[in-house]
Amino acid sequence: MSSLFDCRDETQLLAGMRQARQAIGRGDLIVLPTDTVYGVAADAFSPAAVARLLEAKGRGRQQPPPVLVSGRATLRALVSEVPEPVEALVDAFWPGGLTIVLPAQPSLTWDLGETRGTVAVRMPAHRFALELLEETGPLAVSSANKTGVAAALTAAQARDMLGESVAVYLEDGIVETGIPSTIVDATTLVGGSDPIVRVLREGAIDRARLREVLGDLLEPDPPLDGTDGSA
Repeated sequence: MSSLFDCRDETQLLAGMRQARQAIGRGDLIVLPTDTVYGVAADAFSPAAVARLLEAKGRGRQQPPPVLVSGRATLRALVSEVPEPVEALVDAFWPGGLTIVLPAQPSLTWDLGETRGTVAVRMPAHRFALELLEETGPLAVSSANKTGVAAALTAAQARDMLGESVAVYLEDGIVETGIPSTIVDATTLVGGSDPIVRVLREGAIDRARLREVLGDLLEPDPPLDGTDGSA
């Protein structure tokens, strides 16, 4: 039976964090707060746990989950290279609402789904999430909801959707923004003939802030009139 802990209560926080660590170690799922939306998490290096995460959300292998990390050192361990423009993005927006897609480290033995050799990585700006990541290592995390339904803004909302598929729910009240992270694809910065950063999903970090860091390396903004910009 799943458990919900109110982490705003110090006593429940300690018990909840302990049980969340144990659940990850067993290959179970947990729901945790982040700075964007609540996430459902699994051990990134357990293919069975990642498969359970995708099943809980009603999602297939063609939609692999991003990976949350506790800092830059873990990012370096997971990707093949961190180009200088990505370093600048990390300096500007981590911890925070920016997910960065890069080629994965080829030596990693994991299975997140059909990633095509890439991994999407983010460092969240939330104390509980970072403390947990320090102890568990990288977690495969997706928004805590069924696919096609709005992301949960509380752990209780997540439990209504995900039920017993999740072992431990960590509640920290309504998230501050409720806006998912922005996802950028920086894979062509690693050995690509036409290096450019593409925005795969607009979210917490807008294009104007990205362009302040990346300049012309960021893809052109979409036309305001809704056309495709072709002649």
